[in-house]
Amino acid sequence: MKKWNLIDQSLTPEGKAISLHEHDGTYSIRIDSAELMSTRRHASEDRISELACADLKLKRRAHVLIGGLGMGFTLKSALSVLAPDAAVVVAEILPAIISWNRNTAFPLGSAAMADPRVTIRTQDVVEVIRAAPGAFDSIILDVDNGPAALTDSGNARLYSEAGLRLTRASLKPGACVGYWSAAPSPPFEKMLARAGFTVEVHRCRAHANTGSWHTLFLAKCP
Repeated sequence: MKKWNLIDQSLTPEGKAISLHEHDGTYSIRIDSAELMSTRRHASEDRISELACADLKLKRRAHVLIGGLGMGFTLKSALSVLAPDAAVVVAEILPAIISWNRNTAFPLGSAAMADPRVTIRTQDVVEVIRAAPGAFDSIILDVDNGPAALTDSGNARLYSEAGLRLTRASLKPGACVGYWSAAPSPPFEKMLARAGFTVEVHRCRAHANTGSWHTLFLAKCP
């Protein structure tokens, strides 16, 4: 049986080890040996972009923010929906993840990152949101494991009531924000409603019709 090969590793701002691994053509990103994402299981990442960009297919000059580059699947899915004149900002705080995705030797996000519609920022998505009130037609947040299973305590502010108000303030009227989550979170759903969103909750398998179930929150502004 082939072994998993360590390709590269770095540290998060909290000092945790983040690493890229390969096994028989499959790539995995892990935090302290726990798998965060894999090139074999990304159906829910694709789906959150489809949901969050569904109303933007024909919109001219749509402005979209993606929080969390991951392995590039959320970005690829958004680009497949959006018009040629859209602008997509991707905020990724970890330089290592950006570097791995730019490397054309890996089947990750290099082609999507090279799309002229895309701007990559090595920055916390909360700071991008804070600096852009009323700017976005859609925000897609695939940060950490979602509100219920954080691996980095610094991401909690994104899912707090203050974070939800800040995110809502950065959306245009009628816009939406999609949240990817590894698990259901009824308290988070209630927080979204208190922040003034109309909320839809979707469930999606990690890989087509197999794998674990993930939860997708679609929060729409009036």
